[in-house]
Amino acid sequence: MPATEPTVAKPVSVLVGADDDGRRFLNGTFDEFTQAPPPHSDTRPAFVSTREHRRFVEFADTVRSHRYVGLCYGPPGIGKTLSARHYAGTDEWEQWYPLARNGGPLPPVPEGIQQSRTAFFTPTVAATIKQIDQGLPRACQQVSWAIDYARHGHVDPYVHPESQHSGNTELLIIDEADRLKTAGLEQARDFYDRHHMGVILIGMPGIEKRLARYPQLYSRIGFAHEYRPLRSDELTAVVTQHLPSPDPGDAGLAHTAALAAIVRATNGNFRLADRLVTQIRRVLDINGHTHLTPEAVDAAQEALLIGR
Repeated sequence: MPATEPTVAKPVSVLVGADDDGRRFLNGTFDEFTQAPPPHSDTRPAFVSTREHRRFVEFADTVRSHRYVGLCYGPPGIGKTLSARHYAGTDEWEQWYPLARNGGPLPPVPEGIQQSRTAFFTPTVAATIKQIDQGLPRACQQVSWAIDYARHGHVDPYVHPESQHSGNTELLIIDEADRLKTAGLEQARDFYDRHHMGVILIGMPGIEKRLARYPQLYSRIGFAHEYRPLRSDELTAVVTQHLPSPDPGDAGLAHTAALAAIVRATNGNFRLADRLVTQIRRVLDINGHTHLTPEAVDAAQEALLIGR
């Protein structure tokens, strides 16, 4: 008797019925579906704890413990958002939280969320006052209830009142704070005044001068942190992990010269270094080379709009 293949259970849809093929989604006008975990999260490179990240952790811990408003600023591409997301455990949260909408067993609350008790909020470019007014408490309350779930195995704000009013959330990080207009900054200040938690605003250089024009918010800033580019030795250590090994035939001289060229071209900018390394690997693959050379770095720089 021939073996039969195992039957794969068809997923049960919560949107369409048995006689509905979902054709309306092809012809209708709908917004993006954001109820599932973000895709491609497994392709992100492993996080590297640098000196600047450790400085950010100390800064965030201080803001969180003293419940002040903190300001973090620095040039683009040096790792401000990466450090903040890693501190808050945002990547793990974005994978875990959508699972709570489905039935069945729920995995444990990510350890990073339980330790940091931090909500991460990024306003859109065209964020309205209503969106900010709803988004800030929603982000903080979700984290607070997640802490409640991790403690007690269920969420009931009437039985466990400490989770009410975002009480379990100790820090709110607002990324891309430059997008907030005057009313948005006042909304963030009002939210801070109504809650017992620290708030960190992350922005570009110059935001500290802009906030000086808003004395009510500026007077509440207890800590300012300048996020600086990577040092040469740290940048060398980071990019070395993603590049081929030195050529033993020339005692590694070409490899050392190529790394020095990368450091000079990127000037401590983590994002630019990542783009340049990607181009270098492409150049090496095209030419069939297995070792890093200064010529490969020069050719890769030609493909970049910046960093030449």
